Amino acid sequence: MLSKLGFDLWADGYDKTVQVSEENEVYPFAGYRAILNTIFNEVMGKVNASVLDIGFGTGVLPSKLYYHGHQIDGIDFSSQMIALAAPKMPKANLVEWDITNGLPEEIKAKKYDYIVSTYALHHLTDDEKGRFIRMLLPMLEVEGKILIGDIAFETRQELESCRLDSIDFWDDEEFYFVFDELHSMLKEECKLEFQAHSHCGGVIILSRK
Repeated sequence: MLSKLGFDLWADGYDKTVQVSEENEVYPFAGYRAILNTIFNEVMGKVNASVLDIGFGTGVLPSKLYYHGHQIDGIDFSSQMIALAAPKMPKANLVEWDITNGLPEEIKAKKYDYIVSTYALHHLTDDEKGRFIRMLLPMLEVEGKILIGDIAFETRQELESCRLDSIDFWDDEEFYFVFDELHSMLKEECKLEFQAHSHCGGVIILSRK
């Protein structure tokens, strides 16, 4: 797992790394564009939506939403990623913050139409993911949604199959989503849906009951 310094150093080459993996349809970024497009299209269903992007990186997704008139708050722990993203959306509220410490109080106090996160939450353990999502749910507007695009699998068996196929470059220090396990953890507290977009990635949609 990369540290804050690691992401700072990776920032300039991050988008190229994603592109190579996505174009070759290999772990970890196979399906990347389809995942971002799914989230983009969902948010575009509402005019002038309030959006919180958790782990926005170089700003590929939130900058497009910003351009279309949506209100963007963002959190990322890499100062260099923020430096690359900020010029793309100069009036966005971008905060340097490590989500392993929860969320900044000024962010927790707000309500959002959409809370999005792409390729960030796999740095949390499965139990931490559950606690983090439970913290996010009260921050949604009545019809709001959490949209998570990430390395994700329907079942643990599918994850294990991908791990074996990608054993030479699999990252054992990351914790990927297994939807049926997440569903079992949170089904009493929210509605959950999973849309697979590749053999190793998809979008998880959560909303309040």
